Amino acid sequence: MLIIATNAVKATEIGLGSLILAGGWLMIPLAALLGIMIFIFVERFNMIRRASANDPRFMVKIKDLMQAGEVNKAIAYCHSKHTPIARMIEKGISQLGRPINDIHHSIENVANLEVARLEKGLPFIATIAGGAPMIGFLGTVIGMVQAFMNLSSAGGMVDMALLSSGIYTAMITTVAGLAVGIPAYFGYNYLVVKIEQLVFQMEANTMAFMEIINPKAK
Repeated sequence: MLIIATNAVKATEIGLGSLILAGGWLMIPLAALLGIMIFIFVERFNMIRRASANDPRFMVKIKDLMQAGEVNKAIAYCHSKHTPIARMIEKGISQLGRPINDIHHSIENVANLEVARLEKGLPFIATIAGGAPMIGFLGTVIGMVQAFMNLSSAGGMVDMALLSSGIYTAMITTVAGLAVGIPAYFGYNYLVVKIEQLVFQMEANTMAFMEIINPKAK
């Protein structure tokens, strides 16, 4: 019982650095993908958060300025906000005098460009979410092949120490791949949900603006 306990203690003394090194060269691309994923997520999160800053009195102010005939002030007010919604409304105001359908189409074009800007980088996070576990599994398969090749070169004698060492080394890449892929998967879906919420706000403000310039459409 003392020997077993001693061995158990020794098994738990393997450090994180040793585990990473035992994973082999495939740990390098996995580490690179982790760094890229974190960078893109943080950058996109901050950008979406700034874009989602919603002034509840924004459309009220626009309506008051439009009804007062202060079109230039309304454009200047939109320009000062630096948000996708403000840029959409600014485009709509600049198109006043044209047919309603043309104005609405212009606003939609701006909205599509804004959403495309917000989604930049998200496909790469999705690729990491699916690709990182596959890279980890590849490392496991390579490690298992190497473990059995080592066992074969040892004369076919079943050496449990040699075999188990090769197996746990091979499994490290799978763990690393999942450790990168899982956060990427949840991070991607989180950002997609936040963008969808912003798109809903953009649509609501577009409808409110169209009602301002075309009250008969209510």
